[in-house]
Amino acid sequence: MFVINITYTVELEEVDAHLPAHIQFLQQYYQQGVFLASGKKVPRTGGMIFATAKNQTELEAILHNDPFYLAGLANYEITEIEVSKTASGLSQLLTL
Repeated sequence: MFVINITYTVELEEVDAHLPAHIQFLQQYYQQGVFLASGKKVPRTGGMIFATAKNQTELEAILHNDPFYLAGLANYEITEIEVSKTASGLSQLLTL
């Protein structure tokens, strides 16, 4: 599993102009089972995505299609984790 830490590098007004396209991008990869959870940071300095992919190279290729990435609005930090314990109801994460 991967955790993607997205940090905005521009003002929120510019981010908001690309938000509808970013949401469509997210939806596409939710439907494909790549993205598992996502949300805005508080305070709103970026966002986080929890994802599954064959490897980091594949995930990077996906993220390079994010409208935020294409417009140069944010930095992306990818951390791979090996899930070894979960809360009740989330055991499917152990097999990712």
